[in-house]
Amino acid sequence: MRIARATLHTPRNGGLPKNGLTINHQRTWRIYRAMGLHLPRRLKKRLPARVRPPLRVPEAATVCWSLDFTSDVLTDGRRFRTLNVLDDYNRQLLGVETDFSLPAARVVQVLTRAAECHGRPAQRRTDNGPEFISARLTEWCEAHGITLHWIQPGKPTQNAYIERFNGSFRREVLDAYLFRSLAHVRQLVGEWMLDYNTLRPHQALDFMTPLEFKQAA
Repeated sequence: MRIARATLHTPRNGGLPKNGLTINHQRTWRIYRAMGLHLPRRLKKRLPARVRPPLRVPEAATVCWSLDFTSDVLTDGRRFRTLNVLDDYNRQLLGVETDFSLPAARVVQVLTRAAECHGRPAQRRTDNGPEFISARLTEWCEAHGITLHWIQPGKPTQNAYIERFNGSFRREVLDAYLFRSLAHVRQLVGEWMLDYNTLRPHQALDFMTPLEFKQAA
């Protein structure tokens, strides 16, 4: 129901309109609510149905890679992100990309470099973040024969390997240091990554390091 334009404004001289009613935004809102009117709801973009396959340990390296983002802030208040890439087989950290913004194009670059060093994975597992469901990343994976697997929304346990890694990464790096700059972040992350892959034994890997486990296999 439309309210006549004339009733929505108070006369310039401050007096009452001829019908004796003064309509301001508060009265209009009360009438609007009393009539049961509602603003149209913005519909959320629906994701396609996600299949829930069991989380299995791959039988070899470069079978399935898990990807996820973490974030923190520099001492000057600027927020940065990290893109973490993990091989599910031997829990090897294949790369950590750090920057203020990491759009889908950067994700493709990171995966391209990792594939050149370690070979292309058969499968890629991620959540439903906008960078991971982008057409650009999807097209790149399909062009290289990589199967796409997105976990169900709100089910981080379906990506448990990278989630567990993120917990260690946050405790031992992001929460442990004050970062002055992106260069400082990259330096500390690089040192930690070397220790994680080559010096630290993992209980899930029969107390071998990720590289030792890969070589033993």
